[in-house]
Amino acid sequence: MSDEDRDVDIESDEDDDESGASGGYMTLAEKRAHHNALERKRRDHIKESFHSLRDSVPSLLGEKASRAQILKQATDYITFMSKKNHAHQNDIEDIKRQNGVLEQQVRALERAKAAGTFAAAQSASLDAASSSSKSSGKNYKSESESSDSEPDGKTRRKKLKT
Repeated sequence: MSDEDRDVDIESDEDDDESGASGGYMTLAEKRAHHNALERKRRDHIKESFHSLRDSVPSLLGEKASRAQILKQATDYITFMSKKNHAHQNDIEDIKRQNGVLEQQVRALERAKAAGTFAAAQSASLDAASSSSKSSGKNYKSESESSDSEPDGKTRRKKLKT
């Protein structure tokens, strides 16, 4: 909701001063009319805010709903999105850890390739990766270990992009 939407156009006291400067005071009926106009604007602003909130909740799109239903659905949606956000943050952290392990493997393999001991370094880096994944509680399989079973019993290997 933008600042313009939040702005409630309420007449200021300057209008009262102008009417007082012309020599007359507001009558009781004028005061009541002024108050009613301000109250109507306030109610309209609240009504528009509820419509905006209703339109922000996917489960209420295009539906008529009471204010209580709007508030209940909005709190449920906020709770759901908060849990989803937390799960995504955990996934990001897990992927960062996995990325760190893979970067260590790449560096170890590059060093081994430069030194000419590629086969020994490859087994050492795989051992390090498996011990690292066990300590983090995740079971990350290497490309050669991971496969998906097809419905017909064939296995399909995942390919890494290089």
